[in-house]
Order: sequence, then C-alpha cells, then structure tokens
Amino acid sequence: MALPYLTLRTRAEHETEVKRSRFICAMAPAGSAEEAAEFIAERRRLHQGATHNCTAYVVGQRLQKGDDDGEPGGTAGTPMVQALVGRGFNDVVAVVTRYFGGVLLGAGGLVRAYGSAVTETLDRVEPVRMVPARLVRVSVGHEQAGRVENDLRVSAYPVREVSYGGEVSFSVAVGENEVASFTEWVATLTAGRATVDLGAEIHVPES
Repeated sequence: MALPYLTLRTRAEHETEVKRSRFICAMAPAGSAEEAAEFIAERRRLHQGATHNCTAYVVGQRLQKGDDDGEPGGTAGTPMVQALVGRGFNDVVAVVTRYFGGVLLGAGGLVRAYGSAVTETLDRVEPVRMVPARLVRVSVGHEQAGRVENDLRVSAYPVREVSYGGEVSFSVAVGENEVASFTEWVATLTAGRATVDLGAEIHVPES
C-alpha cells in the first residue's frame, strides 16, 4: 500500500562549518534518477575546486543511492540518504560539498557532519506532503466531451492528459480515498454513459 511522503517545493541550500571545514548542502526535487544526476552534475561543475561533492537521492520510495566521492566508505552518502529517509522525504536529491579546513574529523565526525548538513537544510525548507492517488481514465462520447472537460477543469481533480479517438478519454489524478466519490460524480455528470477505468498508483500534493 502506498504511503504519504514529503518532498521539496523548490531548491534549497544551507552551509555549515565543522572544525573549519565548510559543508554546503544543496537540495532539489527529483522525480527520477536522471533528474537527480543532472542536479548532481550541475553542483559538481559549480564546485569543481571542492575537496568532495558527496551525493544522495531518494526516488520513488524504492530507489536510494548515496556516493561518498572519496570520503571513507559509508561516512557521507549513507548518512545523507538516512537523513532524507528518516525525515520522510522522497523524490529529492542532495549534494553536500566539502571544502576541507585542515582538521581531520574521523569516521564518526564525518557521519555526523554529512548527516547534519542534510537535516539542518531540511529544517529550513517548506515541504510538500504527497498523498497516494490513482490515475483514473474517464472515457465519454464526443457529444459529452466538451461538458465533461469543462467540469473536470474547474474541479479539484487535475487532468493529466486528454486523448481523442472513437471516444474522448481524460486521464485524471484522483486521491486514493476519493476514487469512489469521483466515480459517482462522473456517473451523475454523464447520466451513467461514461466508462471509468482505474490506472496506475501515483502521488499528488495534499490539498
């Protein structure tokens, strides 16, 4: 069963200092591993002279990846991933850039520094709560399509796609707990002439 999670509305950045080392944490929304990789590459270009650019991303509640970028194994990427997951975040990428300050932190110190860089940044963001939903396909005849589309556009249900063929089909995002009432609403709107099919499980911002 899909569960709610938090994600970012916009990018965020925050800098901390530990024993003269600078830790610059930047985060961004990421709906795929490709989006995460693009953000990581952008940050590495921006901070080419940094000692390390360590990374972590969590996508789709299943894909989790951390990279220590030359720090001792398990001291950067893993605590960064754990910080994101521990706070309930998903579809997000984080890059912590370190400029070495001359004092060795040790393995435990690195774990704390990288984990804290992420959690302190999360403390400063305005998260978006994403809740389980379904893609629902509503198919109607062309004679009803105009009215159905108009009513959908002004409703609380976001239309993701419209396709035209023998019928007109609307792909609509509907909260998991609203599917039954949505189906009834469509039946009333179309005098029972619409076909409603349940599609993929997705998440939508909580209204």
